[in-house]
Amino acid sequence: MVEGQSAFKGNLGFPTIDLVSITQALVVAESLSFHRAARVLGTQQSTVGRRVRALEDVLGVSLFERTPAGVRPTTAGARFFEHARVVLRQLDDAVQAAGAAGRGVIGHVKIGILSSMAAGFLREAIRTYRARHVNVEMHILEGASREQIVLVRESRLDVAFVLGAPDLPNCEVAQLWTEQIFVALPQGHVLCDCDEIRWESLRNEKVILCQSELGGAIHDRLITRLAQLGYSPWIERLDVGREALMNLVALGLGVSFTSEATVATQFPEVTFRPIADDAARIPFSAVWLPTNDNPAFRRFLSLARDMSKSGRSSQEMPLRYLQPDQRRANRSVIPILPMSCPQTRGLPT
Repeated sequence: MVEGQSAFKGNLGFPTIDLVSITQALVVAESLSFHRAARVLGTQQSTVGRRVRALEDVLGVSLFERTPAGVRPTTAGARFFEHARVVLRQLDDAVQAAGAAGRGVIGHVKIGILSSMAAGFLREAIRTYRARHVNVEMHILEGASREQIVLVRESRLDVAFVLGAPDLPNCEVAQLWTEQIFVALPQGHVLCDCDEIRWESLRNEKVILCQSELGGAIHDRLITRLAQLGYSPWIERLDVGREALMNLVALGLGVSFTSEATVATQFPEVTFRPIADDAARIPFSAVWLPTNDNPAFRRFLSLARDMSKSGRSSQEMPLRYLQPDQRRANRSVIPILPMSCPQTRGLPT
């Protein structure tokens, strides 16, 4: 605060006191001398004296008892300086906190998610941000894309990571990553011997999907792709969660699909295999308000965009989607390579 600015405003009936006068009076109280205080402050003794007298006039009390040897605080002055030191420390803390918040060093980020964070782009983005900004609180809310977008528009979320790349008026939308679609197979299924699976290999399989948004997106892709190939898939939508769905797959009630991020979670007697098709990827986007000036959020968004541009869309997928006896030594991912896969009934030649 520059010289002459006021610590308290007089329009509410309080005295107008500038911080410079308070600061110089505190130095005098610590030095017990106007002369020594002036040397510490790098100014003239007469200037310090005028400011202290002006402060005493505003307060209506004497802050110092003047003696030939110097000065010492009066009883009123001692009480004033005691409280003034506390106020100045609090003001300094407030200035420091405001600066840190403005730089995004402290604060909070409220994030809405749709998919699993067991692996992939979103997990890596949050992990990296947390490592760089340990004093920023992160609040995560899981829900459907439509619900998350409403919360963003109400400023109750800073950003929502949603399925697809929706066109949303008054919102900013940026597609950041895609996730591979995987087939979930019961252990011992003939297709478990494939490193990758083609859509047409599933035409005679019963497919079970949950009623979630992700399940709906996979359902539409499956219907579209197999229809293009001349097949009509056998699909049942179930009102169950992801874990229950995987248990039904393990029991042999059908095969299912899931996204790349979910594959990092192990489910007993379930094997995951990627779909061999360029269309077998699901896009995910960030949605936020253009007017959101939360510095902590802006840093998080900048990090996510940088990761997207650099191709850090996901970590290398571990071999968790293989059963232990099927894992191959010295391999961190399953390559997507053309290979002979067991032919199912009626496959066109």
